[in-house]
Amino acid sequence: MAEIDPQKTDVKTVIEVHDGALIPNKSNRRILDSWRVTFGLALLLLAIALIAQVKKPNGEVGHLYLEIIQVVIKGLPVTFEVTIFAIIGSVFIGVFAGLGQVTRIKIFNLIAGVYVELIRGIPLLVQLIFIYFALGRFLRIEGVLAAIIALSICYGAYMGEIFRAGIQAVDTGQMEAALALGMSHSKAMRKIIFPQTIKIVLPAIGNEFIAMLKDSSLVSVIALRDVLRRGREYIARTFLSLETMAVVALIYLIITLILSRLVAIIEERMKTNG
Repeated sequence: MAEIDPQKTDVKTVIEVHDGALIPNKSNRRILDSWRVTFGLALLLLAIALIAQVKKPNGEVGHLYLEIIQVVIKGLPVTFEVTIFAIIGSVFIGVFAGLGQVTRIKIFNLIAGVYVELIRGIPLLVQLIFIYFALGRFLRIEGVLAAIIALSICYGAYMGEIFRAGIQAVDTGQMEAALALGMSHSKAMRKIIFPQTIKIVLPAIGNEFIAMLKDSSLVSVIALRDVLRRGREYIARTFLSLETMAVVALIYLIITLILSRLVAIIEERMKTNG
């Protein structure tokens, strides 16, 4: 093998410096500054709540807000359990709903379209109550399972639209090239189109995850002991509605701010990697 003298060649080392997700560019600095201020304010309020001593209903002076926080955070496992399983279910449904809307088979196209329009036209709370109480007359459905099914079906319709838009965003030349190479339509979808679709829709799925986490508070109406339900139970015992709801709102705010930043980081990474 011939040795190459770097000093006698035109070989150059190129170091690419990417604008990382944690280093905001000028286009999103304003948004990031707003996020930082909001997150800092939320942490400040949390710190105050943890150390503040106020007068309790029984007349004693103590850490009332700390006591409320200790009660309501016990609902976090239920909130996360319902949200995580529901997002998996909704993505699974959304894939089929999205494919159904772009398929050339009319019957599947019609079924997918009707499902999306029907579910998007009914409020999530109505769907939740229908599945738990109405279907409960015929089927024995546990509260957690009913919540996961309701959220999966509701958000599956929105996911279907996201996947439909993602599939249609892929250049049609990709499919034409795959067919020209001898691939079948289904194989081209599986090997060429769908991997690109996943990359396109991933940030949108992250946003839906955040929205679903907030909407999961609706499951408290079917007696699931999530964060909001724990707060309502505490209010029923102490009648401290203002203090308790302020803590519940603060906890949801901190969680959603963290998740929104994680989604933004993923989105920035994807843009950087091309």
